[in-house]
Amino acid sequence: MTNFFDALETRTLAEREAALMAALPRQIAHAQAHSTAMAEILAGVDAASITTRAALARLPVTRKGELLARQQASRAAGKDAFGGFAAIRYGAAMPRLYASPGPIYEPEGTARDYWRAARAMFAAGFRAGDLAHNAFSYHMTPGAFIMESGAHAVGCTVFPAGTGQTEQQLQAIAELRPQAYIGTPSFLRILVEKAQEAGSDISSIKKGLVGGEAFPPSLRDWFTERGIDVYQSYATADVGLIAYETAAREGLVLDENVIVEIVRPGTGDVVAEGEVGEVVVTVLNPDYPLVRFGAGDLSAVLAGPCPTGRTNTRIKGWLGRADQTTKIRGMFVHPGQVAEIVKRFPEIARARLVVSGEMANDSMKLLVESAGAPSLSERVAEVVRDVTKLRGDVEVVAPGSLPNDGKVIEDARSYK
Repeated sequence: MTNFFDALETRTLAEREAALMAALPRQIAHAQAHSTAMAEILAGVDAASITTRAALARLPVTRKGELLARQQASRAAGKDAFGGFAAIRYGAAMPRLYASPGPIYEPEGTARDYWRAARAMFAAGFRAGDLAHNAFSYHMTPGAFIMESGAHAVGCTVFPAGTGQTEQQLQAIAELRPQAYIGTPSFLRILVEKAQEAGSDISSIKKGLVGGEAFPPSLRDWFTERGIDVYQSYATADVGLIAYETAAREGLVLDENVIVEIVRPGTGDVVAEGEVGEVVVTVLNPDYPLVRFGAGDLSAVLAGPCPTGRTNTRIKGWLGRADQTTKIRGMFVHPGQVAEIVKRFPEIARARLVVSGEMANDSMKLLVESAGAPSLSERVAEVVRDVTKLRGDVEVVAPGSLPNDGKVIEDARSYK
């Protein structure tokens, strides 16, 4: 039995990069031709010239807030519900569409394993002939369908349990004897605890693939102690699978059909390997061709390949949210404004805006990493006022002293 879903997972780094960079200009040209929103966002871009990561990094990042705003404006005008981002239309080419909070509407095309979740399923131990208990919601959102399509592609049968109705779910598990669980980790814990209380036998479940929530090692170990090997996946309704956990339990391996960058929050600037930043994804999906889509999540690239033999890049997993917009004395301050301040001073390596005090009586201080001149703090303070329209202190700190957690704005105020 093979240990890999397909041969793509063990390509050399050069082979994978060559394939991705060959597909990239085709995808950009397709997006410009078939997605009116991406045509506007990428106006003036010569698709044929985008053949390297450096060239890709010069394109604008489209974040979820902009996608939502474009959809809302389009719907208000009685036009396309997808805001011009979808390259397919209602009918046979789009068997389903979904709603995520906002609402943001996402299309589903006809490709087998459309969301590419099968790779994560296989790495979690799902195999043909397994029965998978799917406890993701089947109501409006795509989570259940993302996982169901992946399970079908592996060869599993799926029981569409959905959410809630714990007693009925326990009965179904006891009677159907599924080998696998799909859903959030918190609901699996509820099922295990309720089964213990009720004396229900759900011991057939030996493996699981979870998502939609943080999955700390302590909870993973809790399941392991109870005989269930649970792995995490990282997917979004916009781009499908981004990365998945393997038996090595060392970070998440990137999917083979996405190009992932880690950028400084509020910017499109790629950060160094190991530095925490925002996940930006270019997905090679012709139906919903998002180019440099800001997922809004924080992560970081891990050095080296996965010990399982998969050669793709690894990331640390979900490390928080990148949108750190904060209201200070009645004014919103965005990570992009902090980035704008830093760009005016080449001697600044990194910066972190710390908001402290109490609500309605708060203050802000910009910490900047630099070995610059003593006058730097005064000069930066002037730019802080210019950019944010607020007064704040500036403190110069030693290079490398700020935490590597992706935070550009830290809200340390008391809300008591």
